[in-house]
Amino acid sequence: MTTIAATNPAAAVQYGAAAFKKIIELNTRKAFYTTMALLLLLALFNFTYPLIESWLFPPPNVVKVKLAKVDLLALPPPPSSAEAPPPPPPTAVPPASGPAARAGTPVAVPDAMIAEDVKDFANIDEINRASAVGGDGVDFGGFSDNIGVNTDINIKTREADPDIDEFVAVEKEPDFDYADLQRRVKYPDMARRNGIEGTVFVGALVGKDGRVEKTQIISSDNEILNNAAIAAVKETVFTPAIQNGNPVRLWVRIPIAFKLR
Repeated sequence: MTTIAATNPAAAVQYGAAAFKKIIELNTRKAFYTTMALLLLLALFNFTYPLIESWLFPPPNVVKVKLAKVDLLALPPPPSSAEAPPPPPPTAVPPASGPAARAGTPVAVPDAMIAEDVKDFANIDEINRASAVGGDGVDFGGFSDNIGVNTDINIKTREADPDIDEFVAVEKEPDFDYADLQRRVKYPDMARRNGIEGTVFVGALVGKDGRVEKTQIISSDNEILNNAAIAAVKETVFTPAIQNGNPVRLWVRIPIAFKLR
């Protein structure tokens, strides 16, 4: 009878306290060596980082300025408070009285009427520098002294005409007597003979004084009636339009009827 010894799998593996101690000792050494290596690399990086940074990113050029030390006892005296003398007055320049020639439009006269001292014609330069009354004959090369003397220039700015189709908000429209305007209409003889009737719409620009400044035909049934309608409108005096309490210029449309009785 053959006897087979039973094999224990746990018995094939030699584990115990001694084996665990060896494993712990081995792992402890590895951890110690690894930690020391990391600390050494960290210390080496901390030492070499400034050198690497200065090599990769060099600092800008810095100009060093030396400070000068000044002794307060060696300061110069303060400037004098006395005012500087005024500059000498400018040298008087004689006035430019201008040439004796007269500036203006020349007028043709007979030779017998020309005085002896004005028979010589002035050139373009003298005419440009001369005044309307002429100078005293002493020419310093400048303009005449009497140019612009006692001359009041009154420049009036012209108000732009409003557009006939422009809407203007006013408190009061221009007013007029329509019956009186219609009585002013003079029927054209040609239209009367031919029996022409119709209506003409006239646009009138009423000024601030109530007078008609401009007229324009807006629509007309017959051109023969236009002139009579415009003439009647121009003879009419209106009450001007009021805006913000002030009169203003405004266009109005007026129908003029032409009817034969």
